[in-house]
Order: sequence, then structure tokens, then C-alpha cells
Amino acid sequence: MHKHSLSRMLSIICMSNITHYLLLLILITLAQASFAQPTCDNYNANRNAYFGDLHVHTSISADAVGYDIIMGPDDAYRYAFGGIANLPPLDLGDKPTRKYQNPRPLDFMAVTDHAELMGSVKVCTDPDSIGYNSDFCKDMRDSTGHSWSQIKTIVSPFPSRDKEACGDDLSRCKIGRESAWKETKEAAKNWNIACEHTTFVAYEYSSFRLGSNLHRNVIFRNQTVPDNPVSHIEAPHDYQLWESLASDCLDANTGCDVLAIPHNMNISNGRMFSLNYPNAWTRKAKAEMAELRMRLEPIIEIMQHKGDSECRNGLPGVQGGVDELCDFEKMEDAIYRNDEGEIKVGECYEGPGSHWLPRLGPSCLSRQSYARTALIEGLRQEEKIGVNPFKFGISASTDTHNAIGGAVSEDNFPGHLGKSDATISDRLSLEGGKTGGISTNPGGLIGVWAEENTRNAIFDAMQRREVFGTSGPRMKVRLFGSWDFDDKLCSNPDNLTIAYSTGVPMGQDMPSKTAKTPSFLVQAQADSGGLDVTPGNHLQRVQIIKGWIGDDGNHHQKVYDVAGNSNNGASVNLDTCEPNGTGYRSLCSVWKDPEFDESKRAVYYARAVENPSCRYSQYDCTSVPEDQQPPACYDPFYAKTIQERAWSSPIWYTPN
Repeated sequence: MHKHSLSRMLSIICMSNITHYLLLLILITLAQASFAQPTCDNYNANRNAYFGDLHVHTSISADAVGYDIIMGPDDAYRYAFGGIANLPPLDLGDKPTRKYQNPRPLDFMAVTDHAELMGSVKVCTDPDSIGYNSDFCKDMRDSTGHSWSQIKTIVSPFPSRDKEACGDDLSRCKIGRESAWKETKEAAKNWNIACEHTTFVAYEYSSFRLGSNLHRNVIFRNQTVPDNPVSHIEAPHDYQLWESLASDCLDANTGCDVLAIPHNMNISNGRMFSLNYPNAWTRKAKAEMAELRMRLEPIIEIMQHKGDSECRNGLPGVQGGVDELCDFEKMEDAIYRNDEGEIKVGECYEGPGSHWLPRLGPSCLSRQSYARTALIEGLRQEEKIGVNPFKFGISASTDTHNAIGGAVSEDNFPGHLGKSDATISDRLSLEGGKTGGISTNPGGLIGVWAEENTRNAIFDAMQRREVFGTSGPRMKVRLFGSWDFDDKLCSNPDNLTIAYSTGVPMGQDMPSKTAKTPSFLVQAQADSGGLDVTPGNHLQRVQIIKGWIGDDGNHHQKVYDVAGNSNNGASVNLDTCEPNGTGYRSLCSVWKDPEFDESKRAVYYARAVENPSCRYSQYDCTSVPEDQQPPACYDPFYAKTIQERAWSSPIWYTPN
């Protein structure tokens, strides 16, 4: 019986007798408590921070075949929770030649292998398969990374499977896909241990349609999942993915629950946050599509191996000055820079039909390619159609293709792409935009604020958007909004209880109120390290970023330093990578918007920033003698230092 039904029934029975009423009231309380019994000993009503990686590829992914990855889903989970990885290159006996110990287990993880050619991988790696010697399979095995056959599949607006490899009826690849999906599900089931480490059944939907990255990681709450993963082949458009997940999972009455996490907006040509609503011609139809998107995609991945997608300076129609921290890990710069080293920034066509018009390869930098400007554009869309399609929380992950989730250390980065970046010279390749070259990075982590380390608690946190992303270090950041926070709340030992009871956590909307100025409680903690793990760098400052649509119709942004000191003089020794200067292990502030306009929609999020430290490429450069350093070590285009950071999910304000 549901706890609320039990409460109502017992209350009616006891109305006539006060003594019975008091006795039964005790029974009601006990009964209700039994429904809310925590699973874990460290259950925390004010929520703990847990760190994970929801973007991990293994040997089941088609591009991993070309990188000589042999670790499967089971191996990936073993590594994630404290094991050893066996990495390429392979020796003459096809055995891995590198071992990599995980120094810091994750709290949760999901294997997200590409769905598009999952069955083809099984065919092309099985010498006994009839399709093994097809041209498609030879291309997959002989390539380094993405073969031309794979590229044609994921780029095409009309994707299909190769019949020579799969058979005329495609049965070989269908059987292979079922086998791979079963392996994925079983590994997640076997490694999910409540309160110790959490796993999710998952996969990646990998549309690179017409050269625009539209990838999503699809994460299921539990073991109740569709019979097969929906790929770009079955659903060439992102809205078709949403429709399929809704019908096959959310609305199937089977107990299935799912969300999708978009990533790499920075190379989407503005299509990841497209302003088009395909086949929706009325305001109502557009609102329904926006609602479907938000139902399926409550969070996005702001950073991973192929760059940071928070923001970009110089975008047309964006007012508010230069934010120097927006230049962080811009992989796409290597693609877009001209011979003079300049980056061409411009608008992409967003008119009718732009969701299908040809735009082969990364060809433009748009406001709709970055999270901050998409958040601001969402305010305008809400005003136009009544629904904000870009009301998302912020996470990060790695996109490792080595099956080593959470391997984000700058000082000991083994690469993410098998034999392709196993050496320093390959990791620091100067080939513009090469996957695995110096323009890429170790990736980030997703943090969640959840009551306990279980599937339900972590999935609930993602659905309510109480998540944050980090560029790698395990910094913790959280943001609350209220109309009534006390200026001295940071010093109150019960500040979290007060923040939850009198405000809203990140990921939520401020309740409507007039004649008030919103106040925000922001907290950040430096990476505390762990067993045999050195604590992270000091924090330098915490910022709150505000976005809104101005009276001029442009996107407006403003960055406020709310705690710490941006002029603390901190630096890093480039020869030894030793940090210099002072900083903070924790920061807290109650901040009120000094320019609040109650008539305008607004969005706020926090960014916690560390003192400068060496980028992984600088660690690689200093690890070899000067005469053996690759040319990239002397190329001024690529940063030698970085400021690691963490991003909170936003809080939204909507006028009455």
C-alpha cells in the first residue's frame, strides 16, 4: 500500500477516538518511515558528493577496433573501481604492452559504447564470421580509429549497415548487436553494488550527421531497458531518438526510465542547440517538442576529451565583454584557425531547413554551439513558445576509448585512444583537430549531490539537475538560490539545512516573488585527495555567471567574482610543474545580484576556479630531454598551463 493511502485510511478510522488516534498516529509515523528507509549507512538528507564518468568506450565501440582496444565492459568496470587496465600497443602476440593502475576509484560509471556499429564489431572481430573478410571489416580492423566505412555511416543523412559484412538481411549484425548489448547489460548488473559503486546500463547515440556532432549518451535508471539500443541508423534525427526513448521506455509501463546527455556542442555547427523545430509548425507543436527534449535531456556534458563547450569570446550578438576563462580547452580552435593563427568566429544559418541542409564537417562557430549562450537563448524561447528547451544541468566526463573511466590526471595521462596516442609524440601531434593530438585533453568528471551511492539516488539527482561538472579534479561546487538568505549564512553550521528549507538547489527555478532581490549561496571545496592521492591545487576564486536577453535582443552576460582573489599572484613553474602562491581549500559566499531586474528572465550558474597548473602536454614535454621534445612543446598556439575548474548547474528566474 502506498504510504499516503495508508495515512489517509488510518486517519479516518481513528477520528472518533482520540486515544486510538494518538496510538495510530505513532503507527502511521512508523509505517511512513519504513517506506523511506535509507539503503546506505552514510545516507545524508543534505546529500553527499559522488564522482563518476558517464562517457566510456570499450572494445565494443567500432572506432576502438582500429585503436587495438581489447578491454570490454567488464574490464572497464574493474578498472573504474580500482583495477588495472591493459592498454595498447599490442605486441606480436596481440597482447597489450602497457599497464595502467587506477589510483582513484570512481563512485559510479557507465559504459557508453557506440550503438551504430555495435553488431558490426562482433562480425568484424570474429574470424569465423562469414562477414569477417568483407571490405568493410578489413577497413575497420586496418584503420587507426574511424575508418572511412564508419565515417560514411555516421555522417550520412541516410545511414545504413553494410550488407557484405552483415548479410543481405542484416541478420549477422543483428545477432552481433544482441550479443554486445547483452554483454553491456550483464557487466553493469554484475558491477553494481549499492553503497559501494554504482553502474548504469548505457550506450552512445553517435550521429555526426552531415559533419555536425549530435552525439548523446543514453543512460538507463535500472536493468529494465529496451531490447536494443536506438542508434543514428534507426533514428537519423535527434528528435526521433527522443520519440523512440519515450515510446520504448518512459511510456512503455515496464519500469524503464532513461535520460540522454548531449556532448561536444563545440563541434556541432550550432545544431546541438538548434532553434528549429522539425515538422512543428505551430506554437503548440514547438512547445511539445521542447517539452519532450527537456523530459529526455535534463543535463548536458560541458567538457570531455574533445574540448570545453561552456562559452566562447567574440560570438556575434553576445554582449558583456571578454571572459578570459572562456578560452579554456578549445579543441575546435585547431580546426578553425587560419594560416595567421586567427580564429574565424561567425554565425551559422539557423533558418528553415537548417537541421538537414548540408554542412559537411565543422565549418562554423555559432552561439548555439556553447552552453552559456544556449542557456540564455532558452530564456527567449520560453518567452516565444512557453517552454524553455535549453533548461539543462551541467556535467562532464572523459569520452575515453581506452575503457579507463575517470583517467583525468594531467600529470600521468596515458591517452584516451589506444595505440593512436600511446606515445608522447602522438599525444602532442600538431595535426589540426586530429583526434588524440595536442588540441585534445584528458577530459572531466560528473559530480552529483545525492543522498547515497545507489542507482536511484544518483539518477534522481541527474533528473532534478543537481549535478556539476569538473575539468578533472574532484572539486565540489554547489549553488542555492533564495529571496531570504542571510548574509552570514556561510558561517552557520546548519547552512545546508537552511538552504534546502528556505531556498532551491541548483537545477531548479526560483519561486516567483516581487519587490525582492535574489540571493545565492555558493560553496566550493578544493580536491581533498584521498588514500595515496595528493590533494588537488588550491582554489583561486568562485564566480557567478548571469545571463539574460537584453532590450536590444542580444544575449547579455556578466561574470561576477564572489569569493577568493583573482589577483593572488599564483603561478606554476613550467620546468618542474610545481605550483607557487597561495589559495583556498574552501570558499563560500552569499551573493545578491546588484543589477537585478524583476521584469527580465535570467539564468545563473557558478564556476569555481583553481590556481594555474601545468597542462598534461607540459608534463609530457618536461618528461623527456629537450632534444627529444616534439614541436608542439614550442608552439605558442597551445597553452602550457591551465586553470582547472568546476561548473554548477544553473538556477533560473522567471518573472510573475
